[in-house]
Amino acid sequence: MKKILMIDVKKCTGCRICELVCSLSHEGECNPLKSRIRVFKIEEEGIDMPCVCQHCETPLCRDVCPVDAIVRDSDTGAIVIKEDLCVGCRACTLVCPYGAITMDTYRGVMLKCDLCSGDPKCVKFCLTNALVYERSEVIDNLRQNSAVQNFIKPVLKSREIAYQEKKEGK
Repeated sequence: MKKILMIDVKKCTGCRICELVCSLSHEGECNPLKSRIRVFKIEEEGIDMPCVCQHCETPLCRDVCPVDAIVRDSDTGAIVIKEDLCVGCRACTLVCPYGAITMDTYRGVMLKCDLCSGDPKCVKFCLTNALVYERSEVIDNLRQNSAVQNFIKPVLKSREIAYQEKKEGK
């Protein structure tokens, strides 16, 4: 059964431990700029919002990659970037509805969550359980009450419409 990563914004305290654990796990250093998860403070809403790839069923980032460096991992279902193929063109960042892809300017490659090969470190170290990695049917039940979905749905819909119109040449 497919597992997915979900964020409960109500539980996030903005401690940013997830960023440190992620960068340490992937890059061997505690550097939030090299993390595959980012925590944004949204002052108007009074919330801290972790931003991470949602591993879309139809990933726009994969569709626009000119060198096919973005693929789905057959074991985890994660959308991953093959860093050895990535040319750092940033096309993927323009279409990601979550803003979850960043650039490692030192190496010139794009970075995004790869679910740590099916064992996300950010989830293990989240002290408030704001990050959950569970089977999709469990997540579906949780999402019905999720503040993130209500907050981000209008943004995602507008980006999806704009992308489809651009794709169709309107």
